Amino acid sequence: MGTLNLCIDIDGTVTGAYDWLPRTNRFFNVCLKPRDIKYYEIHRVLGVERREYEKFYDQYGEIIHQEASIRKGAREALQKFYQHNKIHFVTAREEKMRGVTAKWFKQHQIPYHSLSLLGSHNKVEKAMDLACDIFIEDRYENAIQLASAGFEVLLINCYYNQGSLLSGITRVNNWLQIEDYIHKASNNRYNSFKIAK
Repeated sequence: MGTLNLCIDIDGTVTGAYDWLPRTNRFFNVCLKPRDIKYYEIHRVLGVERREYEKFYDQYGEIIHQEASIRKGAREALQKFYQHNKIHFVTAREEKMRGVTAKWFKQHQIPYHSLSLLGSHNKVEKAMDLACDIFIEDRYENAIQLASAGFEVLLINCYYNQGSLLSGITRVNNWLQIEDYIHKASNNRYNSFKIAK
């Protein structure tokens, strides 16, 4: 198998996509369900100003990340990937979330080689720095931006990331599909390397 540099988002990709909903519903006195989440920008879904949502996140963000569930099959897939590939988590979380993020990874037995907390959704430069082969993401706009820069992207299907896809983006529904895709990509790399020799 050939070694791949895998860049992986965290929230909604490795974690459950809608874990934050119960706390958000209570705080904003609404009753949103996963199917109501048509935008990644939560303040738009809630119909509030961005700064109102940011106040909520400042207060509860760490707890939300701490309590997040792990997507079915993610742990097992990541443990397999780690044996032959490089795992780089690249997240829009701010640096102040490093402690809770590392603790969550340890709690869920998720191995990795690096963790980049960008505080921004602009991930192209970091993907370039890491010589990313495949980027696993849940945010539609990020997938488009990364694919436009020439990166291969797996977009994990959510209510909030529907839309037409560019060449280079493959929509996946779960970590079993991700595992299958990565396995094939790794084998292709290995076979290409053997032929080149």
